[in-house]
Amino acid sequence: MDAMQVGLPILGIVATAAAITFYAVSFSEIREKSFRDLEESESEIGAFKTSMSSRKRRAARKAEKQDNF
Repeated sequence: MDAMQVGLPILGIVATAAAITFYAVSFSEIREKSFRDLEESESEIGAFKTSMSSRKRRAARKAEKQDNF
């Protein structure tokens, strides 16, 4: 076998592994940055506030039902 016949597939495998590693690391860094940005934005406005807690929604529904009867 010629060295080129052995070297080319190995080079392809190494290049593929490098590309996968690059994309995995890039995705990880982007995700970490997104979480950092989210935490920073939450700290700027205080805490993350939902429109209503489930407990309050339940109480409001119960009060509406009692008012209707």
